[in-house]
Amino acid sequence: MGRPTIIDVAKAAGVSKSTVSLVLQNSPTVAATTREDVRRAMAELGYVYNRAAANLRSSQVGLIGLVINDLRNPFFTEFATSVQMALSEAGFAAVLANTDEDPKLQQRAIAAMVEHGVSALIISPAYGDDEAFALLERAGVPALQVLRKVSARTDLFPFAVPDYVHGSALATRHLIAEGARRIAFVGGVEGRPVTQERMSGYLAAMQEAGLPPHVILGRPTRAFGRAQAEAGDFDAALCFNDLVALGMLSGLTHRGVRVGHDFRLVGFDDIEESSQSLPALTSVHCDIEGFGRRAAEAVLAWLNQGLRPPPELRTPVDLVIRGSSRSD
Repeated sequence: MGRPTIIDVAKAAGVSKSTVSLVLQNSPTVAATTREDVRRAMAELGYVYNRAAANLRSSQVGLIGLVINDLRNPFFTEFATSVQMALSEAGFAAVLANTDEDPKLQQRAIAAMVEHGVSALIISPAYGDDEAFALLERAGVPALQVLRKVSARTDLFPFAVPDYVHGSALATRHLIAEGARRIAFVGGVEGRPVTQERMSGYLAAMQEAGLPPHVILGRPTRAFGRAQAEAGDFDAALCFNDLVALGMLSGLTHRGVRVGHDFRLVGFDDIEESSQSLPALTSVHCDIEGFGRRAAEAVLAWLNQGLRPPPELRTPVDLVIRGSSRSD
């Protein structure tokens, strides 16, 4: 179990978070019986008051929580960097947490951020975690979901994402135009909405062209992509992300397959490394730097002007065509 928070104390004592705060500040406005209830709950839960954090809150430092599901992936690292820099320019500090796709870790990170007085959160959430959003609803902290929609309550937790569906359709139509006919979709964890979104444009484009789809799902890693270099009799692949595509590129090259000539390959996200591979990787460009900046600006407008972001926002994508998908 994670470290108990002020919200846990409030729930156990049957009072508001504000009342617990008043007790911690030794305010004379709280009734003696209520004070006893709160202190009893603190003792039972093992709650420890962090006075340094309280002093930080009282100094009016603008803190925005940034919760990311996988900072090992360069796509999310580029996003987090862009958000942090945009917040810094506006005079806010970002408090960053990597949840490593662990719902329990995500709950602890968010609870700690709320306790330390963040003004709002930007969350690329781990799947399977409804409790974290319930905690945020109870605390009344504005939170923007990005890149993945885990809470369906977009009226409370607006959602912003690049237009993955259009991106995968663009990529598939490009491969078809280049003469590919046996096109696989490679990577993505089965059952996750983000996998379905990135795959759905591919499926629609294949159906339009009267071509049979070939879907190979798995963890979106280089290792998985490299392992698929010998999978099936394909002449092209659209990968769930650039990591899978770069892994396939490595595996195909190791086999002596000329990527861009014998086999056409497209990634997704257009991370920095895509333009530096050999051959350079064609990829769906999500403008992750611009997307991160827009996410930061949306949260700041929510805080400073009361302008809540729309329930759902899909930002434009395009296809950056490089040597991995064409022979010229």
